[in-house]
Amino acid sequence: MKRLYVAYGSNLNLEQMSYRCPTAKVYGKGMLYGYRLLFKGVPGNAYLTIEPCKGKRVPALIWEVQSKDELALDRYEGYPSFYYKEDIPVELETGEIVTAMVYIMTNKIKDRIHLNSPSQSYLRTVKEGYKSAGFDLSFIDEAIEISTKRGK
Repeated sequence: MKRLYVAYGSNLNLEQMSYRCPTAKVYGKGMLYGYRLLFKGVPGNAYLTIEPCKGKRVPALIWEVQSKDELALDRYEGYPSFYYKEDIPVELETGEIVTAMVYIMTNKIKDRIHLNSPSQSYLRTVKEGYKSAGFDLSFIDEAIEISTKRGK
């Protein structure tokens, strides 16, 4: 059975994913409805996560992953203490709705519960991924605006 994975942050970056998960293949582009993007962490070193938010949406790249890819992602995402996994519905560009696994930041680590700004290198990686996927950078801009205003 194929395992689908939703990337909405740095794993949109094709070069990074090909290094981390060499057998992963892009399955399609889609949208997470009813969620919004946020940066959480310490000032200057926050990472993207999603949270339920009525009327919002988050663009995502859907990957088909093998079990060894998922293990590599688990390590990278700090599963289960930093991020937990959840299966959620994703609407593909084609209109098809698939269920895919997504990583969402936990509130177990005190440094990771506050909204804050990302590092410049992380932000650059995320923006490169957004550009290569053809996603609108306004989603990132909005996440930064919400996260830096609320984080103070």
